[in-house]
Amino acid sequence: MLFSWFYSVRHKRYHGITRFFAFETIFILALMNLKIWFQNPFSFFQIISWILLISSAYFALTGFILLIKNGKPDINIENTSKLVKSGIYGCVRHPLYFSLFLLGTGVMLKNPDIMQLSLGTLNIVAVYFTARIEEKEMIMKFGEEYSEYIKETKMFIPFLI
Repeated sequence: MLFSWFYSVRHKRYHGITRFFAFETIFILALMNLKIWFQNPFSFFQIISWILLISSAYFALTGFILLIKNGKPDINIENTSKLVKSGIYGCVRHPLYFSLFLLGTGVMLKNPDIMQLSLGTLNIVAVYFTARIEEKEMIMKFGEEYSEYIKETKMFIPFLI
C-alpha cells in the first residue's frame, strides 16, 4: 500500500494518496474486529456485514477481470491503454472503489461503535476523493471520451450516485 503511494506520486497519479487512506482505514477496522469477526453470526449487523463483504468481492473481481481483459494494461493494471466501458463499467465508473466502500462498510458493521463509525466515514470520504481525483487524471489521459463516459454513467451506484 505504501508502495502504491510512492508510485502514484512519482507518476503524477495522485489518487493513490487518498486511496492509501481508504486501504488503511479498512486495515485498522479489520484489526479492531478480529476477535468478533464470527461472533453472533445471525445478528442483524453480521448478516448485513457479510452481504456487503460478498458484494465487495463481486465488484472487485468483475472490475479487475474487465480491466485486464479489455483495458489492455501494461505491467501495472492501473495503466490501461483503452477506456473500459463494457460490463459493470457500462453502469458505474468506479466498481473497484465501490468495492472498497462496501468492504470498509462491511468490516465496520462487525461492531458498529463510535470509533468504527468514524473510521467507516473516513473510508467513504477517502474512496470518494480517490474517485474524483482519478476522474481528473482520466480526463487528461482519455480526453473527451472520458468526459462523455462521465455523462453516461454514475460514479458508484447505477441510477443513483
